[in-house]
Amino acid sequence: MRLKTKNLRWYAGRPVVIIGKETSKKLNIHVDERIYVRHNNKKVFAVVDIFHGLVNANEIGLSNEVSSVLGSKEGEYVNLEVANLFAGARLIRKKIDGAELNPEEIKTIVTEITNNNLTEAELAYFLAAEKLVGMTHKETIALTDAMVNTGRKLDFEKEIIADKHCIGGIAGNRTTPIVVSICAAAGLTIPKNSSRAITSAAGTADVMETITKVELSLEEIKKVVKNVGACLVWNGSLNLSPSDDKLIQVERLLNLDVEPQLLASILSKKIAAGSNRILIDIPYGGGKMKTKHDAKRLGNQFKDLAGHFNVKLKPLYTDGRQPIGNGMGPVLEMKDVISVLKNEPDCPKDLKEKSILLAGEILSMCGMFFAGSKARHILEYGGAYEKFKEIVNAQNGTKDFDKRVAALKTAKYYKYVYAQKDGELVIGNSKLNELCRILGTPETATAGVYLHMHNGRVKERDKIMTLYAENPQKMEDGLQYIKEDHIFTIN
Repeated sequence: MRLKTKNLRWYAGRPVVIIGKETSKKLNIHVDERIYVRHNNKKVFAVVDIFHGLVNANEIGLSNEVSSVLGSKEGEYVNLEVANLFAGARLIRKKIDGAELNPEEIKTIVTEITNNNLTEAELAYFLAAEKLVGMTHKETIALTDAMVNTGRKLDFEKEIIADKHCIGGIAGNRTTPIVVSICAAAGLTIPKNSSRAITSAAGTADVMETITKVELSLEEIKKVVKNVGACLVWNGSLNLSPSDDKLIQVERLLNLDVEPQLLASILSKKIAAGSNRILIDIPYGGGKMKTKHDAKRLGNQFKDLAGHFNVKLKPLYTDGRQPIGNGMGPVLEMKDVISVLKNEPDCPKDLKEKSILLAGEILSMCGMFFAGSKARHILEYGGAYEKFKEIVNAQNGTKDFDKRVAALKTAKYYKYVYAQKDGELVIGNSKLNELCRILGTPETATAGVYLHMHNGRVKERDKIMTLYAENPQKMEDGLQYIKEDHIFTIN
């Protein structure tokens, strides 16, 4: 069918076209089905949406993802055809039935994810199959390899490229900006690309975005790293392992963690970024890993997978029984980070000590002697803070770090939560993360929770936490959640 284009100048997050009811009836196509659009010698696969009145009977509305690839101008004609079921969809069905997929089949699925040939529903089925049916070690290797080789790669032309990653699940725990600053100040090259939050109150990219640009091109990243030895950027804008970014979007919608995908996701991003010395922080006792046995099982899988790609990787098993740091939410976590980097007397000591531990392990992996004491010295004598300033300013292309820090403000509405009796306080990570999301994080950077108390002895009327939200309804929802779900207990 030949239709006139209407460029909607709308970013949908994936290629989307909008047609009217008459066109959908003629093609016998429904919402979320696939079509392909041809213009001159170019072709784009897209997902259909039907919106009566937005386009005329002879028109097709194009999201920016479609029009930019086709190079079509407003009012030009394109050809619209129904797309057949892709091979990837059939292979996902095969996996749901319990079959083991070979490397070529997995490569087909990943390629079609990268090329936007599969719908969000099909991605959800793939993730569900990974979680419920499981993936063999061979399948996970093939998945990682396919994810690495369907995107761009970074090469910093250095013998040692360091990196770290936490599997997540622990509220707060914003060690990465501190660790990267310590390691870069020690002379390491550590280009850190991080994700946004999936199930937590904030991801490293969400936190860094409160004071600096995190969406940099590969060329900009290379320039920043060449000048200051490190970066702290969002990996979603880099096209490193692009299929992973699309799967993460679905994981976020489902609030789902899938272990084979976790392994492949983390390793593929690190390998594509050129990293060859990787520390994996695996907290246990709360969050994703309930026991040390679970943590070590995952750590061994990471080591086996990294060995296949000739990457030196070390899992570090840390205490995940309670939140790390005081602030939960992008701005509140950045305030914690700066407090630790400035060595303020009332900075969160747990965040400081864990950052020193992680940085020391990385320095040791990279061949430095007295690594732990070196990491502590760099932090406590201001070297890490100066390096952090350099990173932020380099990514912004300015020298206004102090101005940006001074502009960090918490949300308009706040409420204190007090202990109702004497006893032993226990705060759960998952429920605290959920509370932060109810309050608006990470989309509302100023929202979140500030902890005045961690697990331990409390007295009646002690202030346990402060809640922050940008509108009264979210605050009421947060208070109701505390009341109904008991996000902390006092025994």
